Amino acid sequence: MPAAPDSAFAAFLADRYAQLLARCREAGVVLHDDAGVDARVRRVLLASDFAWESFQRDPEMLSANGLLLMANPHHADTRPLTLDPTLDEAEALRALRRYRRREAVRLIWRDVNGLDGVEQTLAGSTALAESCLAGAHDFGERVLIRRHGVPRNAQGAAQRLVVIGMGKLGGADLNFSSDIDLILAFDENGETDGTRPLANETFFARLGQLLVKLLAEITVDGYVYRVDLRLRPFGSAGRVAFSFAAMEQYYQREGRDWERYAWIKARPVAGDLRSGKRLIETLRPFVYRRYLDYTAFAGLREMKTLIDAEVARKDLEDNLKLGAGGIREIEFIVQLLQLIRGGREPALRERGLLPALAACERLGVIAADRAKRLRAAYLLLRRVENRVQMFRDEQTHALPDDPQARARLAQALGYANTEALAAELARARADVGAIFAEVMAPLQADARPAAAEATGYVQRVADGSADATTLQALGYRDAATLHAKVVTLVHAARTMSARGHARLNALLPTLIEEAARSVEPDVCLDRLLRLLHGVIRRSAYLALLEEQAGARRRLVALFADSALLAERVIAHPLLLDDLLDARMETQAPSHAELVAASRRHLANVPAGDTEARLVVLQEQKNSAAFRVGLAYRGGHLGAAATARGLSNTADFVVAELLAMATQEMQRQHGRLGDDAGLAVIGYGSLGGAELGFGSDLDLVFVYDEKFAQAESDGARALDGARYYARIAQRIVAWLGLQTHAGRLYEVDVRLRPDGGKGLLVTGMKSFADYQRERAWVWEQQALVRARPIAGDAATLARFATVRAATLAQARGARDVVEQVIGMRQRWRVERDRSTDELLDLKQGQGALLDIEFLLQALVLIHAHEHAALLRSGNTAALIALARQAGLFDKTQARALADAHATLLARALTCTLDARPRLVGRDVELLRHTQAVAAIATAFGLKFA
Repeated sequence: MPAAPDSAFAAFLADRYAQLLARCREAGVVLHDDAGVDARVRRVLLASDFAWESFQRDPEMLSANGLLLMANPHHADTRPLTLDPTLDEAEALRALRRYRRREAVRLIWRDVNGLDGVEQTLAGSTALAESCLAGAHDFGERVLIRRHGVPRNAQGAAQRLVVIGMGKLGGADLNFSSDIDLILAFDENGETDGTRPLANETFFARLGQLLVKLLAEITVDGYVYRVDLRLRPFGSAGRVAFSFAAMEQYYQREGRDWERYAWIKARPVAGDLRSGKRLIETLRPFVYRRYLDYTAFAGLREMKTLIDAEVARKDLEDNLKLGAGGIREIEFIVQLLQLIRGGREPALRERGLLPALAACERLGVIAADRAKRLRAAYLLLRRVENRVQMFRDEQTHALPDDPQARARLAQALGYANTEALAAELARARADVGAIFAEVMAPLQADARPAAAEATGYVQRVADGSADATTLQALGYRDAATLHAKVVTLVHAARTMSARGHARLNALLPTLIEEAARSVEPDVCLDRLLRLLHGVIRRSAYLALLEEQAGARRRLVALFADSALLAERVIAHPLLLDDLLDARMETQAPSHAELVAASRRHLANVPAGDTEARLVVLQEQKNSAAFRVGLAYRGGHLGAAATARGLSNTADFVVAELLAMATQEMQRQHGRLGDDAGLAVIGYGSLGGAELGFGSDLDLVFVYDEKFAQAESDGARALDGARYYARIAQRIVAWLGLQTHAGRLYEVDVRLRPDGGKGLLVTGMKSFADYQRERAWVWEQQALVRARPIAGDAATLARFATVRAATLAQARGARDVVEQVIGMRQRWRVERDRSTDELLDLKQGQGALLDIEFLLQALVLIHAHEHAALLRSGNTAALIALARQAGLFDKTQARALADAHATLLARALTCTLDARPRLVGRDVELLRHTQAVAAIATAFGLKFA
């Protein structure tokens, strides 16, 4: 509970309280001074002249019933205003104003006395406005229907006005004395069915005008709300109410950037709420673009410039809303992120500022510390703003100039004096200003503009007078070829919008100059031109590269030295977002981040929309692999961690596809028991958690054979074997399906029992029997790297048991050595591309496959004595396990670990460069391959 007012205003309050008691006695109202009513009244009198005047006007507010209203924690919408249709217009005006005054004083009472916090007060102000709007709309609608009949469309269906609340009304965080921004719409054209028919457009325009009059006309009782309709299409020059079709056409053709910001908060608040929600969903693509949208910066820049001019012109620097570090800057920060990312992150499509800020924090687009500071500043500024407006029920956003009024305000807010209040406001605004300056940084012009030569060159290309000499002077070797490509791009851009064309003209010279300074100018510019060709119709990407200098420079560096990552960006420009944050180059996504992001996006796709869900998975997989590649390229992620990160991504994708396929089978064929039993096993690089950037997936599907003859419970029942086979078929097909987002993975399922001749899914008993009785040694070598990936936990555990039992069988060492050598020699003949000068990093002598074959042979020979060898199929882990088992001495283990790390790193680098894994035999490689060959020979494995 706030403290009672101190002696500084004792005489002032005593006088007002005495006058109030006298007025209550005059009106026959008994003011009961119990439960602290006296102290609460005095706090209100200190804080608000409007409340004082309202008590004088209507002492009944302080009666027993009036105090019950003040104590009621429920907002005005629980006490809706219903205007009797028999009232005349003057009576309706009076009823609306008295209702609003009573409820407004209740808000002051509860806020000043600490019964409601800032958020509750804002919600209460919003609820009061909506209740007044609903009452006025419904009254006006009945009046016009009596005169002209019910508006109907061509099919005879009744039509109603849709009242869209914009700004803080739409965001449900309305100021105490705010005006209300509205846009009025209706579903379809037609006319009313009365004896004096009107076109629907005319009917709803008249209803809108009557609505404004009921709320905004000043009478002896005051007004309800100032109403602003200027946010509608074409502003003050536009019609009062628009049909949905006209609205959609306007925003598609004429909509401006600032209108996108305005529609973030749009919400139906009166009239036909259901149709209003449909309208907002129809206009969603105008507000939130499908791709990450950096064109939002242009709108922010435009609005910021206008506001800064207004602040300077009207000397509004101390304005709590518009001044530096004020409420509007907090809104800009959050709304900018909403517009950029809201198309891809539905969680950001919050109307209210605080829920949107919380969503930004949850998604990691605002750091937790920043979000905390912004929230604290926002709550303080809105609390003070509300109190300023409660003082005289005026729409003001600045502390009063009058020293006594300012002192009253400070004390009512709980501050010792005006200086203490000013100091806290200054701290909060400085916090906001610092964060806003960082957000605004991308809006500033680059410190070093594009060279005049490049700018002039692009202009000459456009008018047909350029040649290749400028590119040659900038240092490009094949200037003629690149010049031809620039010409082609500029000509292709002629059909772009004026804004898009201007962006390209500003961006292209910068890219030409920055590519010229890169390590590979020709290659870099060629790739950049191909990227621009691909995104020339997507202005959001041009805006990203124009506005975000840091992301642009990272792109140029990447395109100069990583062919694979460059090609992926060209094919999937959505990856440009991963270059926006410099941390992406140093921080690969964790498995938890990948899962959370994917699940978040999948949650917004209907379960039955398989293609859309596959696109989401593909985009998330692309992003994860790209970020892993950035971290590896930057030296922030080692080779083993890189391979493990790529494997984790594949694990997640396979698990999601298994769930999708199972759900689809349930929809088509019913459930099979509890749908348990099927498991997916990873072999090869996936099984060993050593996936490369372009690796395929070796998969084997196994199931609990007890379900083989069971039937699903759907109308189109299937036995278990076919049920699981269809799930597996779907997974394999989906992994290889080409969508506009690319293909997930190439898949190889030939490592299943009996290879290509065997069934796609195998019962666990049959799998165990095959491994025990018929599997070749090379198949058991493959089993060393096999790893459970996804599926039924019991089946996965059973597979692990079968694997362990199979590998732990006692075997003759000589037979194993002979067969392993034979298989290795066969592969070397068929697949090794090494020459005297070049080493095949995978198949060459002493290279990665030799290490794998050595370890697999040791597991097959020694696992019956050393069960610990069965704990992992990962190469680095197996080297460590073999050392612990005493199979390698310290020197051998270190040599193999170093060789494996070096060879794996070289292989990954080749893939990133889009080169074959074939490199010159330098001294380092010679040392490692000789060491591997020597160790293998020591164990009888001479892989010559």
